Amino acid sequence: MGFIEWIVVGLIAGWLAGKVMKGGGYGIVVDIVLGILGAVLGGWIFRTLGLWTGGGIVGSIIVAFVGAVILVWITRLMKKA
Repeated sequence: MGFIEWIVVGLIAGWLAGKVMKGGGYGIVVDIVLGILGAVLGGWIFRTLGLWTGGGIVGSIIVAFVGAVILVWITRLMKKA
């Protein structure tokens, strides 16, 4: 995946995670970073579980979204502690 695709996938996944987890996005830069980190975490989780999303940009967005939601959830747990 190219650099621009990483940015687009990160932005979409981070924005979606923000909508699902708090009702709004976190801003363009944070959405991109959240989405890219979510892609790394989601990719690791999906590979560990032996799941395959098909590939392509839609599959990448799904994996990144799942990872981003988990990152937001973990961050909230750490803030409460």
